[in-house]
Amino acid sequence: MTQATQRTHAQAERAALSDLLDRLGPGEPTLCAGWTTADLAAHLVVRERRVDAAAGIAVKFLAPYTRSVQDGLSARPYPEVVRMFREGPPRWTPYGLVPGLDALVNTVEFLVHHEDVRRAQPDWEPRALPADLDDLIWRRLRAGARMFFRKSPVGVVLRRAGTDERVGAKMTDPAVVLTGEPQELLLFAFGRQDHARVALDGDRDAVARLMKARLGM
Repeated sequence: MTQATQRTHAQAERAALSDLLDRLGPGEPTLCAGWTTADLAAHLVVRERRVDAAAGIAVKFLAPYTRSVQDGLSARPYPEVVRMFREGPPRWTPYGLVPGLDALVNTVEFLVHHEDVRRAQPDWEPRALPADLDDLIWRRLRAGARMFFRKSPVGVVLRRAGTDERVGAKMTDPAVVLTGEPQELLLFAFGRQDHARVALDGDRDAVARLMKARLGM
């Protein structure tokens, strides 16, 4: 495979997540509270293909319309919805019109949702990611740490396992140091604390409060 035709990490995660959704079927659990695999597949299609409804994912007063659109997609045949996600957005959407937007926005989105499905199943184990994807995740963590942990009730320092690299995510006392591989720190930062394999060092009460905090975007 030449460099010109090599898939981006976003494309690889899209393909792998699509395969997993197809293999599991529509009624399996995910780490997204209250969502089955059918719900998650519909969400992924809405955010890429329904420009009119995607804003409600982040904007509260628009959320009812987004939910209605997503519920409509969830009611369609599941293989069709997964196929729509696998094929990607139409060319007239922002993802099709803006070069590089897919890789910029979807690499982390798809990786997190891929793990939402994987880690909701029994006997899961962390994946070994390509070194350059690990590095990319760490860069995203460094850039977004303060936003991800803005609602944390305690201070947070992220430490990349096996290195001296660290970043202050919230500078207050008491503080908890999270140590792990970049993907594990990312999942913790996105509110998947119970399914992220990290070491937490700090005051016991501070650790407990951080584990229950609402984190993420």
